[in-house]
Amino acid sequence: MSTTWIIVALILGFIVVFQIAKASEYVSILRGEEKTRKQNNRINGFLLLAFLVIGLIGVYYCNQTLKGKILGESASVQGEKIDTMINITLVITGIVFVITQVLLFWFSYKYQEKEENTAYYFPHNNKLEVIWTVVPAITLTILVGFGLYYWFQITGEAPKDAMVVEVTGHQFGWEFRYPGRDGVLGKKYFKEIREDKGNPLGQIWSDKANQDDIYTTTTVHLVVNKPVKFIIGAKDVIHDVGLPHFRLKMDAVPGIPTTLWFTPKFTTAQMKEKYGPDFEYEISCDQMCGKGHFGMRGIVLVESEAEFDRWIATQKPQYVQAMSMQAAPANTADSTGKAAPSTAGIALK
Repeated sequence: MSTTWIIVALILGFIVVFQIAKASEYVSILRGEEKTRKQNNRINGFLLLAFLVIGLIGVYYCNQTLKGKILGESASVQGEKIDTMINITLVITGIVFVITQVLLFWFSYKYQEKEENTAYYFPHNNKLEVIWTVVPAITLTILVGFGLYYWFQITGEAPKDAMVVEVTGHQFGWEFRYPGRDGVLGKKYFKEIREDKGNPLGQIWSDKANQDDIYTTTTVHLVVNKPVKFIIGAKDVIHDVGLPHFRLKMDAVPGIPTTLWFTPKFTTAQMKEKYGPDFEYEISCDQMCGKGHFGMRGIVLVESEAEFDRWIATQKPQYVQAMSMQAAPANTADSTGKAAPSTAGIALK
């Protein structure tokens, strides 16, 4: 019903505007076309000036009202530099925006059509063209240079003491893998992926480094003030690891691992104290990846090292689950009535 009323309102609005336009046309014919045009120019010039003033006040008000309230301060050390770079960019572009818009709307008002005004033909000026080409070029080169510098930092070699987490995207969720006590992620191969056999990532079980790796979904656990390196990939289409609170993002591409590293500054508990009990660090997909893209969301839980150690101690290696699932049919009595061997004796390295 509400949709019907919206459509009716739009139709009536169109009819009203159309009738006003027709009435204005008839009035202009009666009063004289030239006189009406000049009067409309004066009105439009004043409206443009009013729009300039109201618009600049609105921009300032929105900036002051929403500043720091959407995502809050950066939750990573690296994100602080990103915020600084964005602020510098906003200041530079903001100054240019204000100057150009003030000139645009003021000139529209001041040089409106009048009897005594004559248009000035200004075809060419080398000095002006050099200024408005070279100055923006130098400014943008500096900004891009800083951007590349920060980019190479977060995608470069992580500190030696950084923890490692593998992040894999699929339609429409996230999977995470942590190395076990050996600190090494085992090899994997996409043809080995078997959800029904407890091998959702395609780990190669003959590689001993795989036998203590921890596999989880939905939530990734990180340690506060400790660098973490994400090794990022995808199973199906291109996804994108979006970490808005940490000011980072990176494409997840099938068959081409990408990496980034950062250092979380605040635990989730600390952020809940600042922004409310409903706060959660989010890992989102920032690349349109299909009809379920909107729901591709994970949670980043940042905690103390002691809390992380307690959590990781409760996790079983995916190898144990996979071996149990593969041996499950053999645990029942076979056709000869003999019981199948147990898998309880599987040893992990």
